[in-house]
Amino acid sequence: KKPSVSRYLRGDASSTKGVHDKKLRAQLEEGEKLNKQVAKRDAWRELLLPEESGFVEAEGLERTYKFKQEDIAAAVDVGSAQKRYDLKLTDFGPYHVDYSRNGRYQLLGGRKGHVALMDWQSHTLLNELHLNETVRAVRFLHVHNMYAVAQKQHVFIYDNLGMQLHCLSKQKQVANMEYLPYHFLLVTSGADGHMRYLDTSTGKAVADYNLRIGRLNCMAQNPQNAVIHLGHQNGVVSLWTPNSGQPQYRMLCHKGLVNSVAIDRSGNYMATSGLDCMLKVWDLRMYKCLHMTKTPQPARSLAISQRGLLAAGCDSELRIWKDGLAKKSRSTYLQHKFIGQHINEVQFCPYEDVIGVGHSGGFSSLLVPGAGEANFDAMEHNPYEAKKQKQEREVKQLLEKLSPDLIAVDTHAIHSVAKADTDEPEDGHDRDRFRPRHRMKGKSTAAHRHRRIQAVRDQERRNRIRTAKRKDREEIKQSLVAQ
Repeated sequence: KKPSVSRYLRGDASSTKGVHDKKLRAQLEEGEKLNKQVAKRDAWRELLLPEESGFVEAEGLERTYKFKQEDIAAAVDVGSAQKRYDLKLTDFGPYHVDYSRNGRYQLLGGRKGHVALMDWQSHTLLNELHLNETVRAVRFLHVHNMYAVAQKQHVFIYDNLGMQLHCLSKQKQVANMEYLPYHFLLVTSGADGHMRYLDTSTGKAVADYNLRIGRLNCMAQNPQNAVIHLGHQNGVVSLWTPNSGQPQYRMLCHKGLVNSVAIDRSGNYMATSGLDCMLKVWDLRMYKCLHMTKTPQPARSLAISQRGLLAAGCDSELRIWKDGLAKKSRSTYLQHKFIGQHINEVQFCPYEDVIGVGHSGGFSSLLVPGAGEANFDAMEHNPYEAKKQKQEREVKQLLEKLSPDLIAVDTHAIHSVAKADTDEPEDGHDRDRFRPRHRMKGKSTAAHRHRRIQAVRDQERRNRIRTAKRKDREEIKQSLVAQ
């Protein structure tokens, strides 16, 4: 079977229609040829992948949402069945949950001050803290050895041994945290209405915006372009970048408070939930609502897996939809009820068919077949990396760190050429109306043509300035005569 090449192509091909220089046109055509060869090679490489993803299939009149976790655990192998477990921690809940980027480590944070870091696949507790104060959010940094905890007043950073490394005293009343791994930026927001960007590699504040719109309820990052999506009390979701003090876009998503926001890893779809008991899916390419679903209770937390599964924690019930982004799913894929508990946060584990649910009674790890990516890139995320590999990866990440100025809603604008000229008139005429004739003996190179075009533009600019000054003098004379 011939694999699909289209999903490996990176954007549209560059057009050489308006390129007159033969050398530049040949270079662009050669670059596009190499891009197609690489995409074709990656597509054929799919045949060599060791693992394949699969979903739960029902027979006859059966429905997948009626399958219980005990039935799924009994049908899978022993290694997968061990990934289904419950932690009963009724004294410190409700719990927040976060997974490391390679899916190996798990971070739990109880509202009443309990924080635990563990290797959940081997069920090994690495460290445990009892802070004796409120914990509002937890988040891994660029490595699992460092994590941030939003406590009652400030944000603290701890290592894998439980030692306090830093106290971010300027981060006050933080309720939401996101970490941008390719930019080394910790983004925080909370009750004071401020959104802050902090560079964790240098310790310097990149941006601090006072939004002046009250408490910020929820926050999520777009994995594709690192844009932050904020949910507000008036039902608006705004898009922010660290290089602009104003939101890039505003979207009226709900009639009331926005409870949760989630974006898939392609950056094309966004899911939102509000107090109006509506769950909506939006297309971020058109900023248009694709479909909506009525939930029995307001969804407190949303999550989207690597394979496009959508999960919503509705009070004491967890609902998961399959293929529910591009189009509306007819029925739920899986369901699970936590009797007597209230779901606080849900999150899918990367590269595993597992979803973590933090609730008022502790934490639960549930099996969701088909949720995670079956194959991982060892150069990017390696769950089995050794200590030396981890150190080398950390150094490589620092060397390849991206500037915050590169964060933009339109990712194609980074490699495009700005054709706007502030000195040119905004009259809608063709800016390249002067076309230099072709000259022989090497006098029509790109540099020669550019200098000739620039000389003509400079002369036109001087003529416009002289004309404007002449008109000003005539207007002054007419006004004096009128007086």
